[in-house]
Amino acid sequence: MKKVKTIIKKEWMQVFKNRLVLFTVLFLPLFFTALPLIMLGVMGGGETGVEGLTGEMPPEFVKVCPAGMTAGDCAQVFVVTQFMMLFMLMPLIIPVNIAAYSVVGEKTTRSLEPLLATPITTAELLLGKNLAAAIPAILATWLSFGLYAIGAALIVASPAVLKALFDPMWLLAIILVGPLMALLSVNFSLIVSSRVTDPRVAEQLSAVVIVPVLLIFFAQITGLFLLNEQLILLLAVILLVVDVLVLYLAVRLFQREVILTRWK
Repeated sequence: MKKVKTIIKKEWMQVFKNRLVLFTVLFLPLFFTALPLIMLGVMGGGETGVEGLTGEMPPEFVKVCPAGMTAGDCAQVFVVTQFMMLFMLMPLIIPVNIAAYSVVGEKTTRSLEPLLATPITTAELLLGKNLAAAIPAILATWLSFGLYAIGAALIVASPAVLKALFDPMWLLAIILVGPLMALLSVNFSLIVSSRVTDPRVAEQLSAVVIVPVLLIFFAQITGLFLLNEQLILLLAVILLVVDVLVLYLAVRLFQREVILTRWK
């Protein structure tokens, strides 16, 4: 583990000099945290029960609201539920810039050759790079959600709204699915970074991994379906399988000799 810790320290010293990485790690979580809190602050509760929503609001509102909730409270729950998807995007977006730069960036700065010449194994190298990119993303996501929870508890007066906002489904998504998404993003980005020759191309191609979650986000907003605990658990199982496959591909495709000679 000493070699892995050395890789992590080296990665952080190098990538956090990049302003884009710092912007992604620091500003993006703050923005994603502030947005739903602002929505909660500007929206107020109403007196009409859920039974009276049919003629006033889309039927999707009623689906996410417990019986007896007022129209205003139901609107709060529905709108902020959509923004909760942002906390699932965060562990995908943050590692992209870190991991995408990890291999091709080192090649452009000529720090990759000395690293690959050391006795460190490919597994140790990839583990260090995985942790260096995943840890900031996971911690930023958990911290942002913690700040959101505190802010929501201070802003929202309705116990029914708070109970709906802190549904176990979202806790499961943030705590379990978030890290699995971060690992998927990291390993996919490492594969791309080891196969291309330009850091900007690596970042652009790596961003493709965000598309499926964006599709889920827009599908839920348009009412095509609503996430529930069963779907979250199914997503976690699928992500676990995909993570193992992508990690296997990352190890297989990380050919040290080819990477060293590709840009010569």
